[in-house]
Amino acid sequence: MGEGSGPVGEEEAAGWHDLASNRPGQAVRDKATEAARAAPVKTVLARVLGVRTDERAWGVGADGEVEVGWKLRKLGPRWRVIHSVPVGRGDSDIDHVVIGPPGVFSLNAKNHGRGRVWVAEKVLMVNGQKKDYLRNSRFEAQRASKYLSRACGFDVAVEPVIVVMAGSLTIKAAPAGVQVIGRKQISGWLSRRPATMGTERVEQIFEQARRDSTWRS
Repeated sequence: MGEGSGPVGEEEAAGWHDLASNRPGQAVRDKATEAARAAPVKTVLARVLGVRTDERAWGVGADGEVEVGWKLRKLGPRWRVIHSVPVGRGDSDIDHVVIGPPGVFSLNAKNHGRGRVWVAEKVLMVNGQKKDYLRNSRFEAQRASKYLSRACGFDVAVEPVIVVMAGSLTIKAAPAGVQVIGRKQISGWLSRRPATMGTERVEQIFEQARRDSTWRS
């Protein structure tokens, strides 16, 4: 898998920052660190007592993104991956944007430890509780498609994928418009997808996707 980076100073001179060097989980890890620094005593007590806090939730999320990032390293040299992609003017981010011969994918990592994840056509549940992951992932991909299409000057379709880390993953029916894949299968699943783009088109999209200005417009 290649990630690459442009010449030093080139992106700054052009008015954009290169996202290709971002680490998996970087955005949420920074949030967890900020929360811990803001309330160090509360953070320590919460960890000792096993109390769930925003700091802990962000840390678990970051761990999940790191694990998915490692799985994505198995992809071949024709693939490009960008982690922790900031989107819009707020603090939203896409965990992983993956670009390769089969197309463009927005990956949303969900780390539920030993939890039970159950998926049907219109619902995803964690330990029996409904989650908005399907809707959110579809929206994320639509948003990514809009930004990339505008930057590239041609239509860029983006497929939403939820990568699950859990004790069990049960898929009763494939959800509409979203792929749900276990973390161990993600690189193999991507690699087996049929090719729809050549190397030149992959690089064209990657060149725009790596610029933070593409996602901040």
